[in-house]
Amino acid sequence: MNELSLNTAHLLDNSEENVKLLRSKDKCDKYDYLIAVSCGAIGGLIDIFLVGAPGDSKLCTWTDHQVDNAVKSFAKLVGWSPKEAQQNSIASAIGFLEKKFKVNYDQRYSSDVQDLFKMSTKNHHMMSLSHSPDIIGLFFSVLNQFTSTSSFIANGQVVTIKTDTYELQGHTFVAKLFCGIANWFGHIMSDIAGSSGGRGNGGRGTGVAAPFYELFQFCKFGKFSVGKDKQDLATIAVRAFQEGYDFRFSLATAIPVIITDLSIRLIWSLRQYFQYSKHLKDCIPTHKHADLRVMLLFGNGTLCLMDGIDAGIRSGGNALVFFTRLNLIAWFRFVSLVFKEVCIRIGLSNSLEANLDAYKRINEALALYLQELEKIDIARFKQETEEYNTMISSLSNTTSESDLNKILINNFKSLGINIPWGDDFNSFMNNKNETLKFE
Repeated sequence: MNELSLNTAHLLDNSEENVKLLRSKDKCDKYDYLIAVSCGAIGGLIDIFLVGAPGDSKLCTWTDHQVDNAVKSFAKLVGWSPKEAQQNSIASAIGFLEKKFKVNYDQRYSSDVQDLFKMSTKNHHMMSLSHSPDIIGLFFSVLNQFTSTSSFIANGQVVTIKTDTYELQGHTFVAKLFCGIANWFGHIMSDIAGSSGGRGNGGRGTGVAAPFYELFQFCKFGKFSVGKDKQDLATIAVRAFQEGYDFRFSLATAIPVIITDLSIRLIWSLRQYFQYSKHLKDCIPTHKHADLRVMLLFGNGTLCLMDGIDAGIRSGGNALVFFTRLNLIAWFRFVSLVFKEVCIRIGLSNSLEANLDAYKRINEALALYLQELEKIDIARFKQETEEYNTMISSLSNTTSESDLNKILINNFKSLGINIPWGDDFNSFMNNKNETLKFE
């Protein structure tokens, strides 16, 4: 068996091992649970004391600064050349981007939408679907630019209005599509750190919502206490956004989640390598390891438990305060881990994972075959093929045994094959001391 076949067989064997590893029921010991809960508790403490709520978050101050730096860097990349006195002016950078990436769906007041619904500068970034920094926002932004419309979520429904005609640059559909996508991203960057007017007055400004946060506006259910009023979840989500629960604050809420997740994965890998002396490839922290998945569940569960208790105590029964102190990123991460683990336990994901792994192995085997094919000398292969084809043509046209023998002998000589009986067959046969020599 050649080397390529051996490599292919090895890959197929490994695919079966990986499927077994996926279905393995690794058990967590007491130290795994202790590590997971400890890492989750550290993340919870960071969430309680450093993240908190918009307006009193220490980490949010840092993320705000990082977003400001990103906006200024992007503005310089697309042509912002401020005077020396305005080199660090975020308002100047935002103003430049607002002028460069103008769009037709930037209505800000109720009067801009024929008073169909209430809207202001504090919430229009959330109500306008095209201002969302996710795939939904991209879709509606391109749609609105091509159709000269503007789409909003109001009262739990999608409302679309006609706007001034907007001409996208480019002479082809692909060029116009690229222009629409560029406008969407550039306009998001002009709004993500607030407006130029809001930042120019020394305020924090109203940024854009976190990815998919705009979908809360469809949650027109529930009656939650906000002071003396009863409000539904959609109203509370919009009010939380108006109080600063935007993309920048969501970055701050993601920090304790990342720390919890990475610390659990790191400690798990170190234990596998140093304590259990496993091969390095088996110490990569992936979802194939059941014990790691359980540790991540306990760690993120601890983080969410501490976050929920803190939000409940500090809210004093006010649903809006509770919502603003809730780490939505942590809860989304925990729910997704629970859902994924349930699917694995009941067998919904095993076949899918096995198929995905098989496809990966097939791709690796095909890559090896391709590497071997690239080593073939094509010119020499064609030359040898032509010689064989010529020989076959001559043999097919042979009509006598003597002609056949001549053709075979000539072909042996042309191919450099030594004839076992030498030059003369009759002399060879008459000499009893001669032997056939195959080389």
